[in-house]
Amino acid sequence: MASTTPAPTQQPSQQPTEEEKQKHLDLGIIMALHTWPALSLAVSSNWGGPASSDKRDWLCGAISDMLQDRPETDAEDLEDVLIQVMSDEFDVVIDDESAAGVAMMIMRMREQVKRGEFGEINEMWVDWETKRKNKGKDDTAAMFKKVEGNDADQETSDEEDNEDDVEMGEAPELVAAPRERVEPEIDEDGFTKVVGRRKR
Repeated sequence: MASTTPAPTQQPSQQPTEEEKQKHLDLGIIMALHTWPALSLAVSSNWGGPASSDKRDWLCGAISDMLQDRPETDAEDLEDVLIQVMSDEFDVVIDDESAAGVAMMIMRMREQVKRGEFGEINEMWVDWETKRKNKGKDDTAAMFKKVEGNDADQETSDEEDNEDDVEMGEAPELVAAPRERVEPEIDEDGFTKVVGRRKR
């Protein structure tokens, strides 16, 4: 008599595609930057001018591009870029260790994504969505659609994007247009130059 017990659903560990990994890393970068108190304050206070939110969105895309184009980037390189952008774009001097914490978080997520582990990023997304819903904001789908590359319903969300919802930040564009605004200077050895605001 044949056994009716279903076979274990353990398929040969199906590895996520590179595209899926990149989408999760992009989402992780968004979460890390949108939950960084120093940057959130700079954006909500418009210290970068009326385009402060756009500058944060651009930074998300710029970091994503940098990690793809320069895989040798480490947490210290990323910290320097964060400090330089905060200074150049928001006129904020970061003299605590918060930039280092954000950089290490992003690099940790990058390593997790390489292994196909999305747990931390998914948890951050759930926390973010819960906080927004508690604040009466129910438009989180727009941000996730951009990460997923799904532009459906974009016409309606574009109108919302123009409103002054800066407290939690608007749905970011992963590839921001004003690339030429802040290009980190690279020296002849391939390292990112930072205007010396602080040296450890």
